[in-house]
Amino acid sequence: MVSKPNMQKDGVRSNGQRPSSFHGDGFSPKRAWSIEDSEELYRISGWGDPYFSINAAGHVTVSPRGDRGGSLDLYELVKALKLRNLHLPLLIRFSDILQDRLERLNAVFAKAIARYNYNGIYRGVFPVKCNQQRHLIEDLVRFGAPHQFGLEAGSKPELMIALALLDTPEALLICNGYKDREYIQTAILARRMGQNTIIVLEQLEEVDYVIEECRRLGIRPVVGVRAKLSTKGIGRWGTSAGDRAKFGLTLPEILQAVEKLRAAEMLDCLQLLHYHIGSQISAISVIKNAIREASQIYVELAQLGAAMQYLDVGGGLGIDYDGSKTNFYASKNYSIQNYANDIVAEVKEACDERNLPAPTLISESGRAIAAHQSVLVFDILGTSDVTVEIPEPSDESEHLIIQNLYETYCSISVENYQEAFHDATQFKEEAVSLFGFGYLSLTERVRAERLYWACCASILAIVRQQDYVPDDLEDLEKIMASIYYANLSVFQSAPDTWAIDQLFPIMPIHRLDEEPTQRGTLADLTCDSDGKINQFIDLRDVKHILELHALKPLNASSAQSNSNASNHEPYYLGLFLGGAYQEIMGNLHNLFGATNAVHIQLTPKGGYRIEHVVKGDTMQAVLGYVQYDVEDLVENVRRKTEQALQERKITLDEAQQLLQNYEHSLSRYTYLSP
Repeated sequence: MVSKPNMQKDGVRSNGQRPSSFHGDGFSPKRAWSIEDSEELYRISGWGDPYFSINAAGHVTVSPRGDRGGSLDLYELVKALKLRNLHLPLLIRFSDILQDRLERLNAVFAKAIARYNYNGIYRGVFPVKCNQQRHLIEDLVRFGAPHQFGLEAGSKPELMIALALLDTPEALLICNGYKDREYIQTAILARRMGQNTIIVLEQLEEVDYVIEECRRLGIRPVVGVRAKLSTKGIGRWGTSAGDRAKFGLTLPEILQAVEKLRAAEMLDCLQLLHYHIGSQISAISVIKNAIREASQIYVELAQLGAAMQYLDVGGGLGIDYDGSKTNFYASKNYSIQNYANDIVAEVKEACDERNLPAPTLISESGRAIAAHQSVLVFDILGTSDVTVEIPEPSDESEHLIIQNLYETYCSISVENYQEAFHDATQFKEEAVSLFGFGYLSLTERVRAERLYWACCASILAIVRQQDYVPDDLEDLEKIMASIYYANLSVFQSAPDTWAIDQLFPIMPIHRLDEEPTQRGTLADLTCDSDGKINQFIDLRDVKHILELHALKPLNASSAQSNSNASNHEPYYLGLFLGGAYQEIMGNLHNLFGATNAVHIQLTPKGGYRIEHVVKGDTMQAVLGYVQYDVEDLVENVRRKTEQALQERKITLDEAQQLLQNYEHSLSRYTYLSP
């Protein structure tokens, strides 16, 4: 893991804790907690600008049009959607953010082209694999039309989507991925109906397929080659480039492709160079090195006689998940304008040196376009806390281990807290051992454990105030953390947190004018020990706890009016920047299905309208995915109730209630709801 530089800014100390104006348990303020404190704690201005912020009520606000005006209170929006019978977890997509991201990408390339007097143009494409949801792709095509923004397909199913939905004149349809004859035939034939398909050759046999299908169909295709650059990527997807990369042609193979096309009198069809150095590139130096190498390959192909017109820089444009603006895998040390400037400047220099016309620049930025547009909001069902009580005094009648633990508790100070921790741990382990041999009663062991946790709580309060945390105390925060049970499935809604340790900003969407006095990790609904989130964004590296608020118990009147609800007031968290990849990669662990989703767009008068509602999976739907026939299931349960009736194990009323519950559940959301 790449660590961020050891920095000290925004009031954050070297141990990652808040400054000394906060003391005691770490969040007992000398002054009242403010929304500015929450902004700093959750780093929302770092990763959320210009779309997310906190208002005076302590609620997260969403500005879907960025700095062009208009905002929504996310907490109030969620409450309004719940009144429309849209239960949590709820995926909220903001169409205006999608449009704004697309316009920003086109604007930075336009600015770079003007700055460097670049004689070519920019034509972006959105990789369908990043988020294949129909309403999102339809929005992208609509928002991209003024910019002739196209699509990229990496498989035959994605090609089917792109051919049906992309209807923008001059927009490109880049055809990537493994290809069989049918894929290539379809892409070539699509040119007859006005689609600007470009077939990117990634395997040598694809060159032969293209030549054969061109002759058979009598249609001249436009093709490109994907180069395996020597420039290596960085981070999780660093192996996307290099000689042993999964996709693309080595330089000797590219020369072979050129000669095959020349022999077939089709070298004029070779018009594009493509490369890809990975997703979420955090360092601008990698981008600079890659475009420098690719630019030289491009001009060399032109010198060999290819009718080169396009240079496709692939994906990799990162987003700042943690707001640190560093060369960290969950961040990036460059702006989107830096990215465009470096690409345009390098390509212009290479072409000018050979007196070649500048190519049309293409990028396949999926994450940078789609990540911000959706927010997953989920509620907390309950917590599991480490119970810490002020211990009763010990006396000589108690076991020596208990006396030692109490003495350790009473002696804890700034001068000896590390030694006290080691002593308390040793005494606790001895208590467990004595209990195992029968020398300590259950009551005595419980007393020992309570004293141990009291020691830990006292030591942790001191640790939080230190500039440096000793290695042997680093895990104390995690040990003492509460578990917050979240109404979601990590495997369905945030699979990358489990699969590749991806970091997403997670924070409460309300109560941000209150101090978060709890530290916690998140556990989902699945019966899987990996169904948890215990890595969170931080200014330095990664933190393993999230600052949260204690759940508020319902008052008597609220409890009466919410008899089916939990015994605490709703507490909502949001997972942000998850609009890329997560929705399509989710799986049905424990048969928790797709969540409810809603598309929101601002209206000219400052309100909003719900463009689309996509209901989440019902139990009937997810059972169908795994080949269960619901009618058969109901009939099987009915027969079992009849058998139980015959054997007088159940009453008729009970049998009817069971069947009603069974059938009703099958039509319900797979997640928990009031």
